Amino acid sequence: MGFLSTIFGILGFAIGLPLGLIVGFYLFVYSQPKDVEELVIKPLHELDTSALQEILPEIPLWIKSPDYDRVDWLNKFILDMWPYLDKAICSNIRSTAEPMFAEYIGKYKIEAIEFEKLSLGTLPLTVHGMKVYETNEKELVMEPVIKWAGNPNIILSVRVLSLHIKIQLVDLQIFMAPRIKLKPLVPTFPCFTNIIVSLMEKPHVDFGMKFLGGDIMSIPGLYRFVQETIKKQIANMYLWPQTLEIPILDASTVAVKKPVGILHVKVVRAMKLLKMDFLGASDPYVKLKLSADRLPAKKTSIIRKNLNPEWNENFKLIVKDPQTQILHLQVYDWDKVGAHDRLGMQLVPLNLLKPHEKKEFVLDLMKHTDISDHQDKKKRGQLVVELTFVPFKEESGIFNGLPNGYGKVESGVDKVSDDDALSGAGLLSVIVQGAEDVEGERHNNPYALVIFRGEKKKTKMLRKTRDPLWNEEFQFMLDEPPLHDKIYIAVMSKRTSISFRSKESLGHVQINLNDVVHNGRINEKYHLIDSKNGLIHVEIRWTTV
Repeated sequence: MGFLSTIFGILGFAIGLPLGLIVGFYLFVYSQPKDVEELVIKPLHELDTSALQEILPEIPLWIKSPDYDRVDWLNKFILDMWPYLDKAICSNIRSTAEPMFAEYIGKYKIEAIEFEKLSLGTLPLTVHGMKVYETNEKELVMEPVIKWAGNPNIILSVRVLSLHIKIQLVDLQIFMAPRIKLKPLVPTFPCFTNIIVSLMEKPHVDFGMKFLGGDIMSIPGLYRFVQETIKKQIANMYLWPQTLEIPILDASTVAVKKPVGILHVKVVRAMKLLKMDFLGASDPYVKLKLSADRLPAKKTSIIRKNLNPEWNENFKLIVKDPQTQILHLQVYDWDKVGAHDRLGMQLVPLNLLKPHEKKEFVLDLMKHTDISDHQDKKKRGQLVVELTFVPFKEESGIFNGLPNGYGKVESGVDKVSDDDALSGAGLLSVIVQGAEDVEGERHNNPYALVIFRGEKKKTKMLRKTRDPLWNEEFQFMLDEPPLHDKIYIAVMSKRTSISFRSKESLGHVQINLNDVVHNGRINEKYHLIDSKNGLIHVEIRWTTV
């Protein structure tokens, strides 16, 4: 039987091969090809439900949701920059990881840990849509949807007991939706001081890990454990409201310092002042001003013909930095004609004061601050002042922007306790940010005029614009909360050339300060009265002492 099977096999091969070639040749030559149907491309609204469900996961967010913008230009930018971003990011990873690796050397028989290869590969991440929030705060808020299916080349080499063990990361995929805040915005390049990042949902991270030539992620149960562990750790660190803050600029060099307290100054008296007038005694008064303060100096009353005057007058000065600011005190002799003669001056550093503690100073007046000048040893008298530094109460809470992480915000409010807000003295700060769609009949050179309790202050004038940005702050020291007061803000335009009708009103608004006192802060855009579409953006703070 074995011999016959061999004979039949040879005969079958000898007959079947030529027969198969003949039949194949016949079909190839004489068979008619079927017509290939052309691919039909239909718009989305013509597809049925099943077809839409098949392609739905691949539709980008800028089509699904009108809140997301298309950012092809950004993906092109990332593509061109990717080789340089690769080197920069990998360098940062090395500098961050090496100190962590150093902690394990010597433990568990580990002799060395290092990156043998570290590259993010040639495939850049892509942004599949961008949502931008508009707020009234000095910030830029973005929510991109990022997907990265990369081909990184990351090999970690571990030497244990003279054995080299290599661990390689492969097939990395990351899908995430972070919220990125650039804040605060400042007038120094790159125009923001911090990048604040938080994740709006748990990211999807998928990867393989080769160890000793095999993918250890294929071990049953290990893949799901690693996935859940990574998501949990990342969520604990960066899932909203947790944030990662990356400093870009030194805030102390660019940020405008906010007031932190009030300096109460009582100018008591002066003794044995110089006699500057040839006939009669001097007519002294005192000017006082804090360093690094752009506000005009405050003055006492003038006491006629007295070299030992007593004033007993109280003043309040706004303090922004009690560690560095200095109180300048200058005593002048008032003259009806010509410049006033300076009788003497003295400086008091605020770091000599303790909060809420009244301190009396008896100051020897000097000609100037150059203590090394011994040419003028003339005694100029003394000045007695009482100083008390009262810091502001800290704000108890802040609401800064997007409720529940989403939505457009028209105002921000800082909460302070009602007991603190409704009692005692404080500082009313009015920040005129800018205006929109202000239009005059004859000219558009807008400036803002702020009127409070008869005191008038105004911003700089900006020429030929309907959307001015002033960002100017005005401060009012008050002995009691302005519960029943209103502040009047008008947008005016002034002709730059000489004219009988040089000024023109572009709209105004009256703001009730009751809400400011109770809330501590408001940040609103108000519709201007007597203006077609004009808006003005104002931030008002009430800070108690």
